[in-house]
Amino acid sequence: QVYLVESGGGSVQAGGSLRLSCKAPRAITSVFNPSPMAWYRQAPGKQRGLVAQISNDGRTNYADSVKGRFTISRDNTRKTIYLQMNSLLPEDTAVYYCHHIESMSWGQGTQVTVQG
Repeated sequence: QVYLVESGGGSVQAGGSLRLSCKAPRAITSVFNPSPMAWYRQAPGKQRGLVAQISNDGRTNYADSVKGRFTISRDNTRKTIYLQMNSLLPEDTAVYYCHHIESMSWGQGTQVTVQG
């Protein structure tokens, strides 16, 4: 298991921006760096779903609902991934989770609330 810590959630008006971070403070780089990483989200009453994914060499893919608005990135030297969220919509309201794919580890989640 890889210990993951998310931060950056909060409440914002529709059209606003937030930047989420996910750090793996205890992981060694040989564990963190090779793994694809992802952000998922879960809204009340809904299943957890993929938001964005990034490979170890920086290739990305996004859910259709966030394409053009969200950007995932990673800094392997800091063992951290980011999710820049722009043009936020009320339907983006959810708990956002960081996922280390190779170890199947999850963070504790961070709440994002978009008020319309």
